[in-house]
Amino acid sequence: MTPSTGLFPLRNATLRPMPDGVRGALVREVSPCPGDILRATWHPAATSHRDRLGPGALLLTWTPASSGGMDVTARLGLNTMEVTLATWPGLRGNWSTTVHPTVYEVLALHSALRVARKALATV
Repeated sequence: MTPSTGLFPLRNATLRPMPDGVRGALVREVSPCPGDILRATWHPAATSHRDRLGPGALLLTWTPASSGGMDVTARLGLNTMEVTLATWPGLRGNWSTTVHPTVYEVLALHSALRVARKALATV
């Protein structure tokens, strides 16, 4: 079964493993309110190294942990590479509220740096 390509609340997917054929959930909307909804779309599995994340893209992946819960990883796309931003081992239940503050802060910081870089380039 192919997962939906539309926007979905991440909390609806946190209790089960990611669907087959996806690399993770690409965060599309983040509320500034802690614990509020993260919205994402499924990101298809990479077919080559050229399928890396674009600058500012944040991908969440998760797999069942041996101790129960989920092992969650956040990856951030930069201009020339992807980096592991954070890992949260063994999260239980709706873990989207746990990762929300980190996701919000990093995306806001990346956006601010992009604006500053553009402003400096025009000087």
